[in-house]
Amino acid sequence: MIKPLADRVVIEPQEAQTKTASGLFIPDTAKEKPQQGTIVAAGPGKKDEPMEVKVGDMVLYGKYAGTEVTVDDKKYLIVKQSDILAII
Repeated sequence: MIKPLADRVVIEPQEAQTKTASGLFIPDTAKEKPQQGTIVAAGPGKKDEPMEVKVGDMVLYGKYAGTEVTVDDKKYLIVKQSDILAII
């Protein structure tokens, strides 16, 4: 498993929606990159900036934030705490 350092967190992004509310299927080329996910690991924080999020929190993050990594065929996103917009 990935162990983030300092004020970074590891997020498991939610899957992109495949169907609209009215029941239409969205093709792969039209799907948007997900902007929310669940925190699976969090670093200890910085000396002057403690961590405000914890493992298990559902969060919203910036569209182009972080670095995507793949571990055991699962995609994760490593972002700084400052890139997280809100806790859901």
